[in-house]
Amino acid sequence: MNPADVAQAAPVAHDMSLFGLFWQAHFVVKLVMLGLLAASVWCWAIIVDKTLLYARSKRAMDRFEDVFWSGQSLEELYRSLQSRPATGLAAVFVAAMREWKRSFEGSGRSFQTLPQRIDKVLDVTIQREVERLNSRLTVLASIGSAGPYIGLFGTVVGIMNSFTSIAASKNTSLAVVAPGIAEALFATAIGLFAAIPAVLAYNKLQSEVGKLQSRLEGFADEFSAILSRQVDERIGQAGRHPANAA
Repeated sequence: MNPADVAQAAPVAHDMSLFGLFWQAHFVVKLVMLGLLAASVWCWAIIVDKTLLYARSKRAMDRFEDVFWSGQSLEELYRSLQSRPATGLAAVFVAAMREWKRSFEGSGRSFQTLPQRIDKVLDVTIQREVERLNSRLTVLASIGSAGPYIGLFGTVVGIMNSFTSIAASKNTSLAVVAPGIAEALFATAIGLFAAIPAVLAYNKLQSEVGKLQSRLEGFADEFSAILSRQVDERIGQAGRHPANAA
């Protein structure tokens, strides 16, 4: 047999480890893999950050509710919170109390419309808090939906490159075909590795945001009712003592 034919027929050794599959892949496939790995790291950073944030928010809400329903006066609680940044239920409380106090500082606003103004302030504050809790969750949704397709793109490019190499070598044995196909499919595997945790975490974290939002809205309704009763009492007192009200 011709030595050249023997050399051509000899199988080429391929490193089938994960690092070997990456290193032997086409440069476009490598870029896809690196991008997906970076996206996966980004996803896990968001997941850890949001998990810790929601746990802190729950504890802060629990502490605030304990203080709020302990019988402490609203004025004392407001003075203790207004001087520092507030989030969660504390932010809702401070925003409503700030609007309440502005109505008693000679602004000339009507007490009859105070409950409506407080409700608007509460709605805006809750919306801001929900936006803060939801921030960057869209990244998880985007990676969860696009990750498999990006990996599939890398797989298609890898398979095209493999078939091109097969046609050039005129060798269709499994030993020649398998390494290239494995390198291409590795891109899809990385895409799923990035997408699956992102989708699961997005659904879980969205559920947590919904629970926190429900607590914010429930407290806002209760606090709005408390302030509305106080407004009604003041209006009634002003009606009984018009001279003093004037």
